[in-house]
Amino acid sequence: MAESNEFIREVDEEYRRDRIAEVWRRYNHLIVGLAVLVVAAVGGWRYWQHVERTRAEAAAARYQEALRLDQDGKGEESAQILRGLTTDSAAGYRLLARFRLAAETGQRDAAEGAKAYDALAADGVPAVLQDLARLRAAMLRLDTAEAGAAQPALERIATPTNAWRHTAREMLGLSALKRGDYDGAGRWFDQIAADRETPQALRSRLEIYSALVNAGPAQATQ
Repeated sequence: MAESNEFIREVDEEYRRDRIAEVWRRYNHLIVGLAVLVVAAVGGWRYWQHVERTRAEAAAARYQEALRLDQDGKGEESAQILRGLTTDSAAGYRLLARFRLAAETGQRDAAEGAKAYDALAADGVPAVLQDLARLRAAMLRLDTAEAGAAQPALERIATPTNAWRHTAREMLGLSALKRGDYDGAGRWFDQIAADRETPQALRSRLEIYSALVNAGPAQATQ
């Protein structure tokens, strides 16, 4: 019985070897071609990763150089590097450079800076960054003739699920205080107080804001 089993196993193995040899004879060109393609694909992927990593490292160095030049008072040289990054660097650094340029423009001219942020928000960037750009644009407009346009934009961002709601609510409350709308300011500050995710630093400022609301408008003395 054991000899019979051994014979069957040997026949089975021989059959498998024959089948493998037959498959190889019929499809060896295809198998070799597929193997070459796999090797080429892996090599190409590794090369692409290397190129992307090299580009990102170069962009990071240029971005840091732009920040250093700006700190040294060489704003135009810094802006020139940033403008270059917006066209010939990895996507992340293109966005960083555009946000930085918009911020620097806003420091010189609030209206132009707001337009730069508007362009970012309209340019297909991720939703959370679109809202950040809208928030920055609205903040720049608060102290300009376009303050009325800032209000609706901030209110859209101040919704309960928005990542930037805390800053938007703070700006809306402060804007209402500036207009003398103490009830409106109080409503925004109440939303800040009720939000469990409000940052601690903002909660600390909220004590001052609430005191201003409770004090109401200053009364003129005789």
